Amino acid sequence: MKGSSFKYLTKEGFRSIRINGLMSLASVTVLMATLLLIGLGTMIYFNISNLLTTIERQNVIMVYLDKSATDEEVSQAGNKIKVMDNIQDCIFVPKDDAFKAQLESMGDDAVLLEGLDNPLPDAYKVVVKDMESFSSTVEQLKKIEHVDTVRENSDVADKLVNIRQAVTGIGIGIVGLLFIVALFIISNTIRITMFARKLEISIMKAVGATNWFIRWPFMIEGIILGVISAVVSFGLLAGIYELVKYVCSDLLAIFTPISFSSYAGLMIGIFLIVGVVTGSLGSLFSMGKYLKEQGAVINED
Repeated sequence: MKGSSFKYLTKEGFRSIRINGLMSLASVTVLMATLLLIGLGTMIYFNISNLLTTIERQNVIMVYLDKSATDEEVSQAGNKIKVMDNIQDCIFVPKDDAFKAQLESMGDDAVLLEGLDNPLPDAYKVVVKDMESFSSTVEQLKKIEHVDTVRENSDVADKLVNIRQAVTGIGIGIVGLLFIVALFIISNTIRITMFARKLEISIMKAVGATNWFIRWPFMIEGIILGVISAVVSFGLLAGIYELVKYVCSDLLAIFTPISFSSYAGLMIGIFLIVGVVTGSLGSLFSMGKYLKEQGAVINED
C-alpha cells in the first residue's frame, strides 16, 4: 500500500467516526463499560492476591533443633535452611529469647516457672516463597541434620493454595468473557457502519478496490474507538478505585489495599491492548463476513 493511499484511508477512518457520531458514541460507551468491568475485576484480583500473600507470610514454619546441638551446629543448620530454594525468610529464635517471651506472655503466672531451667530449644522461624511447594519444603527441613521437630500447618497452606488457584481461574474466566463481549460489540458496531455505507463500498469494489483497501478505514475506526475507550476507562477506573478506598477505609482496615499507582502502567497497557485488539479484530471479522455475504471476494494485494 502506497503512502498516499495509507494516508487517505486513515483519514477515511477518522471521517467515518465523525459522520457516524451517534454510533461511535454508543460503541465507545459500551466498550468503555466493558473495559471498566475488566479493570475493576483485575484490581479486585490483585487485592485478593495481595491479601493471600500476606496471610501466607504469616503461616510460618517453626524448625526446632536438638537441645544437645552446639552453637556451631545450630548455625550450620540455619545456613542450610537459608540456601534452600523455596525459603523466603529464615529468622533465628534463640532459646533464651523464646523463654523470656513466654514468661512475659504469662503475666503474673510467670512466677510459677521461677527457678525452672529453660526447657525450650533454639529454633528458626521460616517463611516459604511458594505455598504450592509447602509440603516438599517441610520434608526437606526435617532431613536437615540436628533438626528435632518441625511445626507447621499444612492444612492452612493447602487451603490458601486452593483459594489462590480458584481466584486465578475465576479471574481469567471473567476477563476472557468480557474480552469476547467487547469484541462482539465492536464487531456489530462496524457492521452497522458498513451497512450505512453500502453504496460507497459497492462503488469501491466496482472500480477494483482490493479487500484491504476497503477494510483499512474500518480497522482505523475500530482502533480509534478502542483507544478512546481505553483512555476514558482508565481515568474512570482510577477515580472509582480511590473513591472506594476512601469510602470503605474502615472496612478495609483488616488489610492494606494495593496502591493504584503501582499498577497504573499495567492497567493502561491492558486497556490499550484490549481496546486496539478488539477494535482491529472486530473490524476484520465484520468486514470479512460482510464481503462474503455480498459475494464479493476480491483478490488481495
